[in-house]
Amino acid sequence: MSNPKPETLSNFEFFRKFQDEEAARKFFETKRWGDEPVCGHCGSVSVTECKDHKPMPYRCKDCRKHFSVRTGTVLAESRLPLQKWLLAIYMLTSARKGIPSTQMARELGVTQKTAWFLAQRIRGTWLKDRDDHMDGQMQVDETYVGGGNKNKHASKKLNAGRGTVGKAAVVGVRDEAGQVRAVVVKNTKVATLEKFVREDCKSGATIVTDTQGDYINLKARGYNHITINHSAGEYVRDMAHTNGIESFWALFKRGYIGFYHYMSAKHLRRYVKEFAFHHNTVQVGTMDFIGMTIDRMADERLTYKGLING
Repeated sequence: MSNPKPETLSNFEFFRKFQDEEAARKFFETKRWGDEPVCGHCGSVSVTECKDHKPMPYRCKDCRKHFSVRTGTVLAESRLPLQKWLLAIYMLTSARKGIPSTQMARELGVTQKTAWFLAQRIRGTWLKDRDDHMDGQMQVDETYVGGGNKNKHASKKLNAGRGTVGKAAVVGVRDEAGQVRAVVVKNTKVATLEKFVREDCKSGATIVTDTQGDYINLKARGYNHITINHSAGEYVRDMAHTNGIESFWALFKRGYIGFYHYMSAKHLRRYVKEFAFHHNTVQVGTMDFIGMTIDRMADERLTYKGLING
């Protein structure tokens, strides 16, 4: 039986649902707190609502500090209305191949710099993977991101070879259920790839890769290692293949080339996690996806200086 189609939300339905700032505020509060406000400073539920919501909507009776739904989250000290925050989350949620900051700026009525910072803070909520180990039969593969060295200006060419020179390496794993984890790595040497597998894949699991020599030590590490020889025209061996993780790379590259055009090495991990999070929640409805994002916003405050210098 096929999975039910996830519930989507059109632009028209979004604006009908969140017509003003008050509707957006109530939605954020419900998703974060449920039925009763919780102090963003000390966690107390002994709070009182302030008249006219000034200087903030709520005041804690225990620590006596004022707070709002923004306090203690990535929204803290942001001057943007919650309605624009919600619209930005909706746009990043709906655009599974990505949305450039220039387009987001036009839709929100803000500068490109503001839209870029806003989008990066939202992506930051998707960075953390589950801390358990994946099990079963898993496909592991790597890809490279960045412009070709031959296409760069003469002053920026590395003159260190061809192929992957000057590109950032990304390694990923896809399990039997279709869930993907992907991270940016400094290189694709044996130690680096082995470390990725050990951190994300349960010992004794089956790892399917291509014939890349960097994976030769997996059996010695306690894994059942199946290799697929692509260079010999082999793509499936006893139902084992790497087509799933390669399909994820294809989607990621389409988003990179067709929408973002450029991803700096400094912030590449955020874009990688964005696509992985989208991939893993493909069967999640729009409103649930937005709710999942809001749930992850606690303790994720990020300043612009911290972002560009991080």
